[in-house]
Amino acid sequence: MKLYGSYTSPFVRHCRIALLETQLSCEFIETDQAGSAAQSPTKRVPFLEDGDIFLTDSSSILKHIREKAGATFLSSATEFDKFAMVNTALDTTVNLFFLARDGVDLQAYEYTRRQAARIESSLEELNAFALPMQAPYSDVELRLACYLFWGLFRKRIQIDAHENLQQFLVGIDKYQPFADTAPPL
Repeated sequence: MKLYGSYTSPFVRHCRIALLETQLSCEFIETDQAGSAAQSPTKRVPFLEDGDIFLTDSSSILKHIREKAGATFLSSATEFDKFAMVNTALDTTVNLFFLARDGVDLQAYEYTRRQAARIESSLEELNAFALPMQAPYSDVELRLACYLFWGLFRKRIQIDAHENLQQFLVGIDKYQPFADTAPPL
């Protein structure tokens, strides 16, 4: 298997954590926007090659990794919905990050203001989740941790008012696969 991505991507990080947890053999190939644009039809990372299988979304990659290791990925509709909620917040935050980096005034448009409000209401709801303070962690919790770390790292979110999320990050930061996949600062 070959996983293509960047060390700072929260989507890629989650896949790297799953690979560490399952101990599946996989080569990590660092790629940038130009590389992903040339190699993946979605023009983003991660993407994975495993023989004849070519996957272009972190969710399908995670499902492939977990099932290849004999485990289950998101075993219920409720778990899948929580995963989707984290993804919605993450996608929205990433999109606003890139728009701001390209010079868009995020306060100038109703659409971007609505997206920022989506992030805040999502953080409130995510803070209400029952979150463990130590392993084992589900894929919902791993995705949440990757999102929170990335959002704080990129200065796109604040969780000062969300004590449960703060405590969750303190706990998961001690989890070796999470610590081992932290992007270089």
